[in-house]
Amino acid sequence: MAPAIPMVSICLPPADAYMAVVQKGEKTVAGGALKCFHQAFVGGCYIGFGGLLSMVIGGQLPNADAGTQKFVFAALFPVNLLLILLTGGSLYTGNTAAMPAAVFEGKTNWYQALKYLAVSWVGNFTACIVFAYLTDYAELCSGNYAEKTGCGYLAMKVVQGKVSKDFGKAFVKGIMCNWMVCMAVFLSSQAQDMTGKMVGIWFPISAFVAMGMEHSVANMYMLPLGLISGNAMKGQGATFDITVGDVLWKNMLPVSLGNLFAGAVCVAASYSFAFGKLGQKDVMCGVLDGFSCCVKGCACLNGEPEDGGLPSTSMAMDNGADFDKPVHDLSLVHAEIVPSKK
Repeated sequence: MAPAIPMVSICLPPADAYMAVVQKGEKTVAGGALKCFHQAFVGGCYIGFGGLLSMVIGGQLPNADAGTQKFVFAALFPVNLLLILLTGGSLYTGNTAAMPAAVFEGKTNWYQALKYLAVSWVGNFTACIVFAYLTDYAELCSGNYAEKTGCGYLAMKVVQGKVSKDFGKAFVKGIMCNWMVCMAVFLSSQAQDMTGKMVGIWFPISAFVAMGMEHSVANMYMLPLGLISGNAMKGQGATFDITVGDVLWKNMLPVSLGNLFAGAVCVAASYSFAFGKLGQKDVMCGVLDGFSCCVKGCACLNGEPEDGGLPSTSMAMDNGADFDKPVHDLSLVHAEIVPSKK
């Protein structure tokens, strides 16, 4: 029989992808607050590019049915996350999973996690506000109220719709949205080639947009743009009375909290229980260790992994393995040895 041939997959198994998310949180803390702010600012600008693209094209479809307009908007919007995840930008929404995951695996603590979440939130919001004003200054989002067309008209309708829901509904829509967004980050971590990353990002992002869920960082751009456009539309006879307070209280606060819940609980805690320290047998970090993770992270297990577990993942992380290395490093990809045919 001929020698076995290694069959190499360019998609990491879920446990390794989770550890790549952990490493992202660890690297964010190691990079410092200024670098975190810079990456968040860049990420906020990319959100602006994707949001503006969707608004401009979607605003030119005034006679299309609602489903067609929403589909076009959803199909175009993911360009922003493609830019962010493939070039090293940072979003508050993705960090809501990466930072808690790093805590659960003992790589940092809650103080640091919350600190860098706040830095990324401020960085994203600052960039989005600047980008919204630059959009208006360059006259890239004009609208016609009488004909109910254009980017500006759509932006006004978007902000009116987003502040019309009560706190609880916005919170739940924020949870649902960021669960999808974090899975886009997860799938991007699994894929080891650009095509795979693009596919992994596009489907979850376009899905949450089409379903009408709430993404805090996207809203950081679209809501200020809607405020600017709505006030401009008043000169064309539109009725517009939404304030900055409405935007912050009725949307940004509940949606940001919902996004945080999804990232920290639905994704980070869930996958830590499946593949990390929260679910290690006879340890159950955060439970049997007296909830020490609330102070210093789940640094309660440093021994050999259990039989039947996935030792290569956790041990590689502890030894400083870099899961961002290219696919030609066969130690970082999932491989099966199968016998060749005679």
